[in-house]
Amino acid sequence: MRNSTFSRRDVLKGTTALVAATVFAEPLRAAAPPPEAITPALIEAAKKEGKCAFYTAMDITLGEKLGKGFEAKFGIAVRVERSGAERVFTRIGQEYASNIHAVDVVNTSDQAHCLAWKANGWLLPYLPEEVVQHYDKAYYDPNGFEVVTRVLLSPIGYNTKLVKPEDVPKSFADLLDPKWAGKMVKAHPAYSGTIMNSTFQLARDLGWEYLEKLAKQRVMQLQSATDPPKKLALGERAVMFDGAGYLVIQYKERGDPVDLVYPSEGTPVATSPSAVFKAAPNPNAAKLFQNWMHTREGQQIVTDFARQYSAHKQVVEKPGVRKLTDIKLMKEDVEGVEKMADEIKRRYAQIFKV
Repeated sequence: MRNSTFSRRDVLKGTTALVAATVFAEPLRAAAPPPEAITPALIEAAKKEGKCAFYTAMDITLGEKLGKGFEAKFGIAVRVERSGAERVFTRIGQEYASNIHAVDVVNTSDQAHCLAWKANGWLLPYLPEEVVQHYDKAYYDPNGFEVVTRVLLSPIGYNTKLVKPEDVPKSFADLLDPKWAGKMVKAHPAYSGTIMNSTFQLARDLGWEYLEKLAKQRVMQLQSATDPPKKLALGERAVMFDGAGYLVIQYKERGDPVDLVYPSEGTPVATSPSAVFKAAPNPNAAKLFQNWMHTREGQQIVTDFARQYSAHKQVVEKPGVRKLTDIKLMKEDVEGVEKMADEIKRRYAQIFKV
């Protein structure tokens, strides 16, 4: 699974000359932009551009659902480029190092990526009106550089046909029991931003010693956080150590024999922000898409279609879904992940030999 990628340090160092030679060299700190509504003038300008390039780490089905919803409302096509968050980060770094500006709006499941993009001055300050009106301040940058589009959890999952009720693990500690050897599946932090955050939080709270013990359990290793739920639903593994909890909810609702456990130690969490690039080739379409995606209409799609959590206070959850406030969460630390990402990848690959 090893591949050649830009580290965050590479992105920051490798683009220094480019940044110095362009408009991106202006100071990072500036006055907060005024909140902006979706206006007829913005819509008209966006329609003249006619398209928007959306690089995203969200499921392709959700990305396309949002894109089609936006196109149906405004008549503007959205080209969805989907990959794991770490791959999205690498791709944008490579493009900008080659002076290629192809991305309009980005969504990542690793908020630390935005720290690097902001440090390079690549992001446009843009603050949608509904965000200021209906989001807690913890879920958006006050200067408008990013807005949380999704709140992602990485709980334990299990196949109800393969795990007896009395054997359902209640904690991460339970998964070190020898009975789970060869029966678990998990994703990889070098590909997935959700799993990067999960790995950071687990190593911080439980220690790298825990992950070293887990590696002895012969855990199936996949890439994206979206992969383990699929193996769980197919019955190829009994337990999902980490992965996209929202997919387990989706699969359960469609009748697959799967369910979730929110571990007693706390559930890893990753906020997934979106941002507009300053050099976006379709700047007005980019603003309009970013704005609409964070309205109640756009966020209700995230909740209803994808079964993910939204920070928009007017969004209504489906009956039976556990509220975010009722789940014990581990603490997200964006700065910590930004500093430790390369070390996490290195140690993880060493421990799990992948």
